[in-house]
Amino acid sequence: MSSEVVPMTRAERRAAGSLAAIFGLRMLGMFLILPVFALYARELPGGSDPALVGLALGMYGLTQALLMLPFGMASDRWGRKPVIIVGLLIFALGSFLAAGADDIYTVILGRALQGAGAISAAVTALLADLTREEKRTQAMAMIGSTIGLAFALSLAGGPLFYRWIGVPGIFAMTGVLALFAIVVVKYVTPNPGLTVFHSDAQTNPRRLRDVLRDHELLRLDFGIFALHAAQMAMFLIVPLALHQAGGLPAEAHWQVYLPVLLGSFVFLVPAVIYAERYGRMKPVFVAAIGLMFLAQLGFALFIGEFWAVVATLLAYFIAFNILEATLPSLVSKVAPAEAKGTAMGVYNTAQALGLFFGGAVGGWLAKGWGQSAVFVFCAVLIGVWLVLAQGMRPPLRVKTQMFHVGHLDAAAVQRLATRLAVFAGVESVTVLPEEGVVMLKVSQLGWDEEGVKHVVQGGD
Repeated sequence: MSSEVVPMTRAERRAAGSLAAIFGLRMLGMFLILPVFALYARELPGGSDPALVGLALGMYGLTQALLMLPFGMASDRWGRKPVIIVGLLIFALGSFLAAGADDIYTVILGRALQGAGAISAAVTALLADLTREEKRTQAMAMIGSTIGLAFALSLAGGPLFYRWIGVPGIFAMTGVLALFAIVVVKYVTPNPGLTVFHSDAQTNPRRLRDVLRDHELLRLDFGIFALHAAQMAMFLIVPLALHQAGGLPAEAHWQVYLPVLLGSFVFLVPAVIYAERYGRMKPVFVAAIGLMFLAQLGFALFIGEFWAVVATLLAYFIAFNILEATLPSLVSKVAPAEAKGTAMGVYNTAQALGLFFGGAVGGWLAKGWGQSAVFVFCAVLIGVWLVLAQGMRPPLRVKTQMFHVGHLDAAAVQRLATRLAVFAGVESVTVLPEEGVVMLKVSQLGWDEEGVKHVVQGGD
């Protein structure tokens, strides 16, 4: 058994760091408006209509979902960097349009343009081009961590930026950050030597049918849809509740969000470690969904009570952080190795659609039936997810390992798959001769890494 850890090369660290920065710069600006937009929108013509405010918040998700896959396919044809730069320019244009908006309708258009710069798939593909197969998961984790950090910083920082520059200033800053991200792409991110398709990182239309027929993956897709629908609906109401029930001005809301977030992180790390180390992923996952369900009921019952809202926010963020951390891991464990990128593409699309659905339906419910109705809607969504999650199979304690094997004929593919399958800890073997890689699902409890590498490297 080998425990040797091969570090990322300098070029891989540069690629992962710069692309994580691009995601972070873009998402920081997006998240900063969440805790304050509902209050700001009331100052705009048309902003007194909760349905239009919800549409403004959620519209980004609709255009993102519609254009994510086309942008990824365009990057295969015209190159990663040109497509990413075009997407960032569209995103910046939408940001500046929203910054100069003098009514809610223009903000909606600006948000639609922001989402139309749907570069996520293209950035992921570029990262795959620039990293070795065995280091790609680590590089992806850097991007995921950056997005999570941007979200946390935004909730605490959004109210402060609202005080200093207002929401138009936040939109303008978002546009400037997008332009700065273009500089990072052009001058910091390495150029890919060769643009190829990567099954672990990109959506393969030929695999969509298989992914969409997989009940375990569909449970997870519905979960991320429901989680982010509830998130967007929540931010339509909670800022107003903190202001109305607690008399807290928008610029002071960080005094609630910061301690609540810090408190929730105290529970996150032990929960994830317990789930991964002791094979208790399903119980932890289902318990977090249950806590999220209770949080939605708490909001529905006590949205007019300031301290009850604060306590419920703590429960909400404990559940949200655990679910946000474990869902991508579950998709990776459940998805067939050769369709991992496709499964993540569907998952990301479901997340974006959830943002739109939560904003649009939440605003419509708030307009017609009041604030509590929004959280009843969220509780129903999460309740359905809770029922679905009860029926999920406990995920195997596996991780994906990839190795480059070069061109192989059909006979060599069969021989390699047969030889690798016999090693201890190897749960499944997938050889993709068109990509020159072999993908293994191996036990997290240990696997014969030395023996596998010997065979992959051409040993007898």
